[in-house]
Amino acid sequence: MKLRFLTAGESHGKALVGIVEGIPAGLELSIKDIQKDLKRRKLGYGRGARQKIETDEVEILTGVRHGKTLGSPITLLIWNKDFKNWEQVMSVAPVPGKVKREVHIPRPGHADYVGAVKYNHKDMRNVLERASARETAMRVGLGGIARKFLSDLGIDVGSRVCSIGTICDDVKQIGPIKSLNTKTDKSKTRCLTKTAEKKMVSLIDLAQKNGDTLGGVFEVLAQGVPVGLGSYVHWDKRLEGSIAKSFMSLNAVKGVEIGLGHQSAGLWGSEVHDEMKLEKSKLTFSSNKTGGIIGGMTSGEIISVKASMKPIATLMKPLNSVDLRNAKNVKAHVERSDYCAVPAAAVIGESLLALCLAEEVLLKFGGDSLEEIRKRVDDWRKISE
Repeated sequence: MKLRFLTAGESHGKALVGIVEGIPAGLELSIKDIQKDLKRRKLGYGRGARQKIETDEVEILTGVRHGKTLGSPITLLIWNKDFKNWEQVMSVAPVPGKVKREVHIPRPGHADYVGAVKYNHKDMRNVLERASARETAMRVGLGGIARKFLSDLGIDVGSRVCSIGTICDDVKQIGPIKSLNTKTDKSKTRCLTKTAEKKMVSLIDLAQKNGDTLGGVFEVLAQGVPVGLGSYVHWDKRLEGSIAKSFMSLNAVKGVEIGLGHQSAGLWGSEVHDEMKLEKSKLTFSSNKTGGIIGGMTSGEIISVKASMKPIATLMKPLNSVDLRNAKNVKAHVERSDYCAVPAAAVIGESLLALCLAEEVLLKFGGDSLEEIRKRVDDWRKISE
């Protein structure tokens, strides 16, 4: 069975819509299961004014009856509260007179220009409305469903911020993933140490003062994942591939690492590979430098995915650009935006990993009901772990 999902909607349009197919029947699911991650996505120091406007209240339209999934497609809806201020700009029907807030000056580093060329748009608002990270609210909503499915199978997903700009949170021991978010959600920057948090906040304040933006690195982890998800038999079945594709589809992410990632390229083989040993007749690993994935398959260890996010492309002190109406050198377009969204990206990353792992569980174990899948997962764990 394959998990499929689709999102639709523009940043300042009426609403965001999402459909996911493949979630088995019998999963207990409520709006609270989905809403909590949407609320977490709004957190993080450095977010813009939009987060104060949007409540991201989700509605479940289809696929759930009396608190349980039906096995049919699940549809989610999130109304954009700010649409009331953009009705003329984002009207579906043609509007008389001049359309407000057209965009003709691209932002360096944004999809504006290339998207306009590709789709032959004269007004680049047609590009930025869909290219906006606002779309990720719905991916978080759909990810909440996948997270609930995984949780019922004993799989936990959490995240932390490793760095913002030049400030790193060097933490070696993270602890159980089940309680990780309880710790990181208390931090303004979703890091694990107060010292790093304080420095990150100061750096974000400096970025805001200078009209600039900041990127960083976040880590998403999953614990309790069964051995053998993914495969080595075809290139497109390797789990690292689907994870990397999903994370690279997140706005502003420019690099993805599994385990040691890029660091492993500069080490000896003896420093990289996880040694194995027997403990009470059970094979175990002495470390987890591979990040829980070996040869395209899960090893049963904690999955560790790090993603590097570039600074947001919209600067309040804009860079040089070109007005495409008259081919004159001007400053780039300025759109309401964040100064730093790395903490929010970490939460979105949890949803992306949850969706990837949920699909891999379905592909390996199959089944149309939660009871059927749970039994197969439990039986597999008995013989594989």
